[in-house]
Amino acid sequence: MKLLSFIANGRASFGAVKDNGVVDLGTRMAGCTTLRQLLESGRVAEAAKLVASTAPDHPLDAISFAPVIPDPGKIICVGLNYRDHVAETGRTVTEKPALFVRFPCSQVGHLQPIVKPGVSDDFDYEGELALVIGKGGRHIPASRAFEYVAGYACYNEGSIRDWQRHTSQFLSGKTFAESGSFGPWLVTADEIPDPSKLRLQTRLNGSVVQDTTTDLLITGIPELIAYISTICPLVPGDVIVTGTPGGVGAKRTPPLWMRPGDIVEVEISGIGILRNKVIAEAA
Repeated sequence: MKLLSFIANGRASFGAVKDNGVVDLGTRMAGCTTLRQLLESGRVAEAAKLVASTAPDHPLDAISFAPVIPDPGKIICVGLNYRDHVAETGRTVTEKPALFVRFPCSQVGHLQPIVKPGVSDDFDYEGELALVIGKGGRHIPASRAFEYVAGYACYNEGSIRDWQRHTSQFLSGKTFAESGSFGPWLVTADEIPDPSKLRLQTRLNGSVVQDTTTDLLITGIPELIAYISTICPLVPGDVIVTGTPGGVGAKRTPPLWMRPGDIVEVEISGIGILRNKVIAEAA
């Protein structure tokens, strides 16, 4: 099942993709007005049965896509988690994963514009696989980690490289308003039994700039969940963004930055294509 958050007729809701349309679950499931609330309630199976017996309410082209989870409690990103990206940055592989956070205001949905800030021209793409937590837990063993995953989505972890380099900490370049994107939808975990067998490709104006397979992650998804859940409890709707492969614009000669008017796409097999246009920040 493909679950998504959207806006239709001026109202925010969530639903599921069916027959090139959307079944509006936010109007049908009492007590659940957001996708995060659906996950918190543990009613995904109920939602699936409802979708199977219900005609779509909106055509896909009549909605505005929101970030898959517009209101996550946490967005935890993993840096330097592909060896080719570690190599191109001149760093060394660390024993434990490098973590940082983004804030919800830093992300937009599929087909929504991502914003190049006025203070920088060093606006870079980072195609990544994101997972969404479906069941809360702490000290989750890696052997059981997949039990806690609701599903998977594409993520473009747009990065402002000169601000990222201000200090040894990444955050200042990683969470500019509306600089990243999350979508187009959440493909539930039952449809992706092995997320290590996916192909991830990033394209800028149709040209492939990143191309990898997710079996090349240095720290895999079970180990990431085990490590992060040791630090803090994971709750339904939390997002883990698993890292970007080599090919980022900052490490090309000359650097390849995203500019207003560009179209950037992140495609992951079994999930779909996240597409966004780049615009300049309003003066």
